[in-house]
Amino acid sequence: MRAHTQVPQRKMYLITENASSIDFQEDARGIGGAGVEFYCNELKIQCYDKCWRRKPSIWSIKKHSAAHRELCTKKCREEFNECVDKIEELERQESQSKKLQFPSINEALDWLREHTPEAPPGTHVVVAGVGFVIAAIGGALFLVPI
Repeated sequence: MRAHTQVPQRKMYLITENASSIDFQEDARGIGGAGVEFYCNELKIQCYDKCWRRKPSIWSIKKHSAAHRELCTKKCREEFNECVDKIEELERQESQSKKLQFPSINEALDWLREHTPEAPPGTHVVVAGVGFVIAAIGGALFLVPI
């Protein structure tokens, strides 16, 4: 006898009645939050050290002058900003494409209740081939069919 996966009903399922105290952490997903700035700041420091050791590409600027310091600061600040932008864009794409998949509604709800901070509102969830999204409604979290 073969067990068949039961398709969930297309209704809303309660995950938690009170989501107001839950801190949805971006840091749990990757570099996120302050980690982005720390990572990119390390690259900025390396950029500045490298720039400061080299002769400026602009011939009128003398090595180790105030103008050289300004040039390195500007160049490396731009690289820092590009680094932050790239990481944030990659994390945004990852979070949008990330789907949680479960074979049954009970397994999905059990996991979501235990790991609520890891699955903030807007997370896509697939249960036995049926698409849902996590939604905050009136302070509670629900699994809502798409």
